[in-house]
Amino acid sequence: MIEGMADTAPSRVNLASTSTPSGLPLALGPLDGRYRGAVAPLVDYLSEAALNRDRVHVEVEWLIHLTRNAVLPGTAPLSGDQEAALRTIVTDFDGGSVAELAELERVTVHDVKAVEYFIGRRLPEIGISQLKPLVHFGCTSEDINNLSYALGVKGAVEKAWLPAARSLTQQISEMARESAAVPMLSRTHGQPATPTTLGKELAVVAHRLDRQLRRIERTEYLGKINGATGTYAAHYASVPGADWQKVSRDFVEGLGLTWNPLTTQIESHDWQAELYADVARFNRILHNFCTDVWSYISIGYFAQVPVEGATGSSTMPHKVNPIRFENAEANLEISCSLLDVLGATLVTSRWQRDLTDSSSQRNIGVAFGHSLLALSNVAKGLERLDVAGAVLAADLDSNWEVLGEAVQMVMRAEGLAGVPGMDDPYERLKELTRGQRVDAARMQEFVAGLGLSPDAEARLMALTPSTYTGIAERLVSHLG
Repeated sequence: MIEGMADTAPSRVNLASTSTPSGLPLALGPLDGRYRGAVAPLVDYLSEAALNRDRVHVEVEWLIHLTRNAVLPGTAPLSGDQEAALRTIVTDFDGGSVAELAELERVTVHDVKAVEYFIGRRLPEIGISQLKPLVHFGCTSEDINNLSYALGVKGAVEKAWLPAARSLTQQISEMARESAAVPMLSRTHGQPATPTTLGKELAVVAHRLDRQLRRIERTEYLGKINGATGTYAAHYASVPGADWQKVSRDFVEGLGLTWNPLTTQIESHDWQAELYADVARFNRILHNFCTDVWSYISIGYFAQVPVEGATGSSTMPHKVNPIRFENAEANLEISCSLLDVLGATLVTSRWQRDLTDSSSQRNIGVAFGHSLLALSNVAKGLERLDVAGAVLAADLDSNWEVLGEAVQMVMRAEGLAGVPGMDDPYERLKELTRGQRVDAARMQEFVAGLGLSPDAEARLMALTPSTYTGIAERLVSHLG
């Protein structure tokens, strides 16, 4: 503080003690605050509450699996009503359940143990209190956690993230089909190059994104339930006559997962690293698309449709900013950073177990949340774009020099066919076009003086930058 100046900072309310109008605590992060609506579908799969519900689900199904198969002597299959009542613990899991688990965990200081006690409390009312020892039987916490995370990630990908990613990819595909025949000047190294069509360039992006989606759709979600160090030691010590590998495999596959037969205490998480790498690659392709669309907006290829009542700038009322694409860029970068960290961290473990994976996996929802938010923003941004056909056409008409490639190749073909005077076509076109703007009259004058065959000359004289697009329009048909 400067000497002599009073501290004029006003006293403030501690916001940590306040809440939203609905009574919820104020969010620290944007995904649970400003952007909650865009990422809400993930909450049912990747939140802390969803993880605990999946833990309850795995524990309940393990109890049912052991009794159905009479794995332990002295146990028998439950009645249909008893099984249904057990499963009601999962289907009725709500805010009260979350609060009860939190209360139990304050005592146990262990989240999975709290789940075990949570289920145990409910067995007497089902009439099976004698089966309390079967809850969590033979399990280490990671047996429950790895399966719960696999179920949560699988649900989030298949029910929330993939539908949004497919929808956006389809949206880009439809734009590609609609603009398949719209000629556009290409830019390689930022310089005017052989023309293409807008639709073909959009199709390239859609094709790339679709390929990543097909990889993600083939993801194997692995799981294990084999004890403290993956040896079934406690299982065989307690019930040596059971085929525990079969019991384990049938259970994991019954959950809709792929059984991993060889693990340490933890399921090795390699499948997670593979999935996150694929999602990050999808993100990066989409990020490249966002920067390209942003650039096309800046040179006028796309016109943005203003949102009624919206403000583009606090001081410049004329502006319509490409904020959807800029927001998406930022969120894709954050998502990729988290996915990269998860992929690198989760494939390592000190000896048979350490807890770095436990802390890391709590951020899976954040990683997918930023990606899902980006998907939403790109989709909304694309909805507000119009193709500026006149701008595209004017840009092409200002760059006749891009036909130099076509003239050069025709000259080469003519020379091979025995037409005289076709020597050094590249050098002759370089002299005409390199670093220079060439208009239609100058290009056609040059072509007329080459001495081409009548057919070749006619083809080149009819060619314009807007028609020099090869089969770009037809290439869009490769989209599924």
